[in-house]
Amino acid sequence: MGLDSYLDAIDAASRSLSVVNRSAPDPVQRMLETTFSDQPVDVDELSDDARGDDVVVLSERTPEGREVVATSPLEEVMNSILLVNSDLYKTGQANLAEFELPSVLTRLDDVPFSLRGYPESDKEKLLLVAISRYIERHAWRAGRGRLRSSFQRLSRIEDERGTRAVYRKVAATDVQTHVYGIPDWTPPSNSELLTHGGYSDDFYDSWFVVYTPPDGDSVESDESTADESEATGATDGGRPGDGCVDGAAPGQPVALLALETEPRRWEGYWTFRPSLVADVDRYISRNM
Repeated sequence: MGLDSYLDAIDAASRSLSVVNRSAPDPVQRMLETTFSDQPVDVDELSDDARGDDVVVLSERTPEGREVVATSPLEEVMNSILLVNSDLYKTGQANLAEFELPSVLTRLDDVPFSLRGYPESDKEKLLLVAISRYIERHAWRAGRGRLRSSFQRLSRIEDERGTRAVYRKVAATDVQTHVYGIPDWTPPSNSELLTHGGYSDDFYDSWFVVYTPPDGDSVESDESTADESEATGATDGGRPGDGCVDGAAPGQPVALLALETEPRRWEGYWTFRPSLVADVDRYISRNM
């Protein structure tokens, strides 16, 4: 049993992204469609006099019909994934205080993705890169708790300037910052990073970023009451609300888990479910 056993831990949610009252050029719409072309997320266009121009709406199919999950300006989606590449996150995006992701992307939680890396695709994998930075920022904002992140090779932390700067900032807080990978690099003696090296499949193939708040701070269960959700800024059993771009309150567990099932092809998801985050965190702690 390895981390791959957690790939089937979610039921595929039926989500759709709709660009409403688009005035942006046609290539923008095509880029959005291409980004999600092989994923279980439909992309379409709508006209709606009740909304402004260039708005992206994320909706989910429920027994009662379509429910709006989140809305974001199209410009935010363009600036976060459509008009950038992964090099921006490797070399820049280290200013965690200014980093934001639109809620129509963060609320694609519990959706199973199958993503290709470069050169097969220059956009698909970027979604997981952006979500990774989102979780890192979430840990940094919380200022305490635990972050576990895998890099396949530990040397990536040193090689990627943006990644190195982010993990220095997170580790400088009271967040226990654990990093995992093939042990081809050792941090300096004054580093706050807690390194874990190994050569099993979990080290070679995994990509995870798992944030767990301190005991007693977490959303207690996947069946949180409406009152508890309102108090923590979360809805839908621990998921972040749509009240701000970042959404998740400091006590919100969140995890991204992806595995490289073929060269440059990743299968995975991210989730805000406290019990699933705890299970993944526990597995990593005991086996890596």
